[in-house]
Amino acid sequence: MTVTLKNGVLDPQGKAIEGALGSLGFSGVGHVRQGKVFDIEVDGADKAKAEADLKAMCEKLLANTVIENYAISLD
Repeated sequence: MTVTLKNGVLDPQGKAIEGALGSLGFSGVGHVRQGKVFDIEVDGADKAKAEADLKAMCEKLLANTVIENYAISLD
């Protein structure tokens, strides 16, 4: 799953990365947003349950849903 700040929420780390990339000579880099990636292995064959469990994990712990969005991808 990927967790990112919602649009409109100040992202100082993304801004610092954007500036550093420019200082390193990478031109054409626009707006940079920083986020988190969680790679979680869930036992079981029931994809619907796995997705529901991962959503609950985000809602309860992994994402601050006031300022962050999350996306779940099952492979």
